[in-house]
Amino acid sequence: MRQLPLISTGVFLDPTSWVHLDWILLVVAAWLLIGVAGVFALHRLALVARVLFPAGGAFGLLLFGVALSAILSSPEVAVLPFGLPGLPFHFRLDSLSAFFLMIIGGVAAGVSAFAAGYFRKGEGTPPGLLALEYHIFLASMVLVVLADDAYAFMVMWETMALSSFFLVTANHRIAEIQRAGYLYLLIAHVGALGILLCFGILQADTGDYTFANMRSQEILPDRASIAFLLALFGFGAKAGIVPLHVWLPEAHPAAPSPVSALMSGVMLKTAIYGLLRIIFDLLGTPVWWWSLVLLAFGLATALFGVVFAAVQVDMKRLLAYSSIENIGLLFTGIGLAVLFSTQGMPVMAALALTAVLYHVASHAFFKGLLFIGTGAVLHATLERNLGKLGGLIRSMPWVAWAMLIGVLASAGLPPFGGFVSEWLLLQSFLFSPDLPSSFLNMLIPVVAALIALVAALAGYTMVKFFGVIFLGQPREEKLAQAHDAGRWERAGMAWLVAGCIALGLFPVQFIALIDPVTQLLVGSGLAKTVGSSGWLLAPVAIERASYGPAIFLLGVAASFALAFLLVRLFYHGRVRRAAPWDCGFPWQNARMQDTAEGFGQPIRQIFEPFFRWERELPTAFDAEPRYRVSVTDPFWHWLYLPLAAAVERLARLIGLLQQGRIAVYLLYSFVTLITVLLVVEL
Repeated sequence: MRQLPLISTGVFLDPTSWVHLDWILLVVAAWLLIGVAGVFALHRLALVARVLFPAGGAFGLLLFGVALSAILSSPEVAVLPFGLPGLPFHFRLDSLSAFFLMIIGGVAAGVSAFAAGYFRKGEGTPPGLLALEYHIFLASMVLVVLADDAYAFMVMWETMALSSFFLVTANHRIAEIQRAGYLYLLIAHVGALGILLCFGILQADTGDYTFANMRSQEILPDRASIAFLLALFGFGAKAGIVPLHVWLPEAHPAAPSPVSALMSGVMLKTAIYGLLRIIFDLLGTPVWWWSLVLLAFGLATALFGVVFAAVQVDMKRLLAYSSIENIGLLFTGIGLAVLFSTQGMPVMAALALTAVLYHVASHAFFKGLLFIGTGAVLHATLERNLGKLGGLIRSMPWVAWAMLIGVLASAGLPPFGGFVSEWLLLQSFLFSPDLPSSFLNMLIPVVAALIALVAALAGYTMVKFFGVIFLGQPREEKLAQAHDAGRWERAGMAWLVAGCIALGLFPVQFIALIDPVTQLLVGSGLAKTVGSSGWLLAPVAIERASYGPAIFLLGVAASFALAFLLVRLFYHGRVRRAAPWDCGFPWQNARMQDTAEGFGQPIRQIFEPFFRWERELPTAFDAEPRYRVSVTDPFWHWLYLPLAAAVERLARLIGLLQQGRIAVYLLYSFVTLITVLLVVEL
């Protein structure tokens, strides 16, 4: 391990002597300077869009490259003389933090390029101020991942929450956006309290809040379990697990699309990073029942998210619930890794953890791509409602084909990264028949079946998402004026498309990058096993299961080529274009297409208990009653509204103390003083 006393031995004087941590801190400093430059160009949209955001994207690429190199290097630490006296910031770059920094840099590069062509003066916040908030957000996420003490971690965690709050409320004049922003900030701060209390337990009354001290403590199992539950609550609130997910479907539609892409693709993963850091690094040996808690919350979150995504009619709200589903899959994979780790099966724990980290990367790229794609559609049509879209593949072909790649990856179809990660996760379940407990052996197949159900529903949802937006006929006349994405927007989307394809075609090489992380966390990895199979991906043994992305791609290409040749040879010149069969009813129009509501109706019927059905009263005495489905989150009515009412009643009771009389306040002080003296004497 390299010990760096301040920043490094280079101290920014000799770049040839810099180590990885120097370059990463340089990227952070550059992002902060770009944000400050935005303040001096507050309303100069051309400068902000054509200079500042592309520069931020270029430094994102630099971060991506440096982090990629750092994954295979030894850990580096640094102590910066910031913060309070006696509480400097400790930073540490190891394989786990480098992996997540690679994700942050890779996604930030594409989203920043897209943002250069996306932001307008009408976003509600001056462009320069948006650039400041945006780049502080990026810098804070990097420093969260680098933090090596609780003080630095919490300062950067709160900076990340506040900067993202201002980005969510960019169009702050709209009351709905204000409510979404304050809900997000409330849950973020409640979750931060859980993380802070977790760190309080991990430091074991030593007063030393560095992560190095926490690693060296022997914590009793009961206290460790309390710390785990606090971490699950705190990071679960940021990640969006059920029932702490309610902010996510509200904040994502409110935020500008590049911000939604960063929040869903990257910020949610900082919570996954924090949970992995605490469970496998700071807490030491996990307890077996932690895995059951993680599996339960993960499965509930995945199923809940995908069911609600399937019935949404708002583009961004659909993607928000899809992110909840993917977060559920990640928590399920972490739970499985904890289970294998406690049962003395490090190779299987490494397989489950590899699936988690692979899905972290895959979801970051394809969900970032889908969110910025919806931003392009929103700017071209001024519509988020699926019921008012359709046929956009004709007027927006570039966006449509890029979104198709993201949809296929999100649906878990080969040869894209989403398939590899979900396939590895299912292999983790299928290769676990040797658990010592009969209960666990019975539980694992049930969990695997639910994961398969979630994957199938995710594919169903993505078919609806892409088909309703881009296929068929335009449902509104104004869609004829829709325009394709600009050059900067295309560049950002192309980078994320390349990421989705690369993760699908090169799984063996990417698992080699994940191997140092799993070695750090569970003491085992898959690189040797996978590397011995050549271009075939065989997580355990080639005779058990394998997947060849290159072979699959060649098979698909050969099938298309054969079909093309056969058509050219036997049917060339015989094709004629005609209207589709209209069932004898020639007066059809675009409104008669299958709608988003109709597409989701089977899911609403199957999962009817998930939703609230409300009857709409007739407007006249003899009119027929009409019914509408209110797809509202039941947790609002089961948990949050009763909790808000209880808090309001408690606030009224406490408000009785506010008498407005100085004599009463002096009496409160006197009673408090007497009580404290009595307690001290006792």
